[in-house]
Amino acid sequence: MPELPEVETVRSGLQAHISGRTIASVQVLHPRVARLHPAGPEDLAAILRGGRIGDIRRRGKYLWLPVGADALIAHLGMSGQLLVGDPDRPLSAHVRARITFTDGGTDLRFVDQRTFGHLTFAPGGAVLPDAIAHIAPDPLEPDFDDRRFADRIRARRTGVKRALLDQTLISGVGNIYADESLWRAGMHWARPTDRLRPVDVGRLLAAVRAVFASAIEAGGTSFDSLYVHVNGESGYFDRSLAVYGRVGEPCPRCGTPVRREKFMNRSSFSCPRCQPRPRDGRW
Repeated sequence: MPELPEVETVRSGLQAHISGRTIASVQVLHPRVARLHPAGPEDLAAILRGGRIGDIRRRGKYLWLPVGADALIAHLGMSGQLLVGDPDRPLSAHVRARITFTDGGTDLRFVDQRTFGHLTFAPGGAVLPDAIAHIAPDPLEPDFDDRRFADRIRARRTGVKRALLDQTLISGVGNIYADESLWRAGMHWARPTDRLRPVDVGRLLAAVRAVFASAIEAGGTSFDSLYVHVNGESGYFDRSLAVYGRVGEPCPRCGTPVRREKFMNRSSFSCPRCQPRPRDGRW
């Protein structure tokens, strides 16, 4: 699933290509894309028609397109893509929705091979849709409160990686960037959050922000063709990954082979030397 750097890369691309334009038509080509709109696909298309798109917004892994005082939420799911291009190009098999504009220029297509993504209309949601207001700010947002985050994470009784993946605590971090951030911070994923000192939380936040900044600069991480920019190009942050997916390869910092451990039905990658597993009575 795309994480914050991928969604931010898509957001900036949409800002450059569709912000300020007026919607001419909306075609919902697969009903699942509008499954969260109770009035159905035809109603979704009708209420968006004629609306002018404002500055594209994001919180964590969610995007929304302000349309007047309202908004269109876009969640990419596992394989969703928002692509702009020549409106006369052929429709691919996995295009689920298509938006055209009154200026006749590039159109916007929602492509989703696995159909886990969705488009949702949010009345009055131009600033922050109610449906995603429960999601915590991400550490790149001006409203993110470092001190409040430190208090909240230290009040949890869990491992630090579980806390990083909790979107009500901090948004935008998924499995890839959690592993990369913990490596930069020199913390094992199981380190207890209630034993973190304020200085530890500061180091962790600095690591998350540094990883996000590097990944955004590289256009995100593309392990397959399912995540692409709005112009169809892939990101290349996978070339800079320190530990994620690199089991058995040398740690870039100390040369120790990277390990893989089971974590929540997934894998967690870390350096045994730089990120020692916590033991009772330590940290």
